[in-house]
Amino acid sequence: MRIAVPNKGRLHDPTLELLDRAGIGVESGADRQLYADTVDPEITVLYARAADIPEYVADGAADLGITGLDQVRESGADNVEDLLDLDYGKCRLVLAAPEDGDIDAAEDLARKTVATEFPTITRDYFDGKDVSPDIVEVTGATELTPHVEMADAIVDITSTGTTLRVNRLKVVDEVLQSSVRLFARDDVVDDPKVEQVRTALQSVRSAEGKRYLMLNAPEENLDAIEDVIPGLGGPTVLDVDEPGMVAVHAVVEERDVFEAVNDLKCEGASGILVTEIERLVK
Repeated sequence: MRIAVPNKGRLHDPTLELLDRAGIGVESGADRQLYADTVDPEITVLYARAADIPEYVADGAADLGITGLDQVRESGADNVEDLLDLDYGKCRLVLAAPEDGDIDAAEDLARKTVATEFPTITRDYFDGKDVSPDIVEVTGATELTPHVEMADAIVDITSTGTTLRVNRLKVVDEVLQSSVRLFARDDVVDDPKVEQVRTALQSVRSAEGKRYLMLNAPEENLDAIEDVIPGLGGPTVLDVDEPGMVAVHAVVEERDVFEAVNDLKCEGASGILVTEIERLVK
């Protein structure tokens, strides 16, 4: 099975790190190499431009792909299925226009010009608004086009909005919220290996921001202990050799650990141990 991943750019390192944490780490892969083996002999990584990954999957060069939702939508591939939001590489695709102009809504762009690096997404957006501007595809510096009279507005990627503000552009509407996704060709979605990969990546994401808490506590205070650490479906309670004491295990949010430990000590808990969680399969 081949997984296509970004060969460079801001998504490259986080994607390889995620695969490693999921137990699918790359074993070999020198610079400029197109393929790399992983620790799973049945899985190979294919390096490709982030924008080309949807086409690689759709055409059968790869079975799975990891890239931004914006790239998947822009490709127009109709035989790929979104399997999992990997929750990084977040950005927005927005419609923006000059701050001092008269464009305040998509409808104001009828018979006007919109510049973008994402013509497919832009066309679908305006079709949904029943508006028909002239869409001009550009390959860079999109935010400059309204100031050199190439376009009346733009559709472009933004993360913080800083570049838009610097270029005196205002957000008129949000076109798409994007993040990195795991997706597959529709004819392999039901393959058991695909589900193994999806589950492995999901388990890493599920573990983020959580900690595993273990402690000993007086059995008589168990109700109060459970109020402090409800965990996932309630804590696990185990008998221990010491009379009147139980062991309590729970998964808790990292942000709650500080207060929880102090509250647990007030309820007689001892031997409190907090550890990181590498993977969590729900």
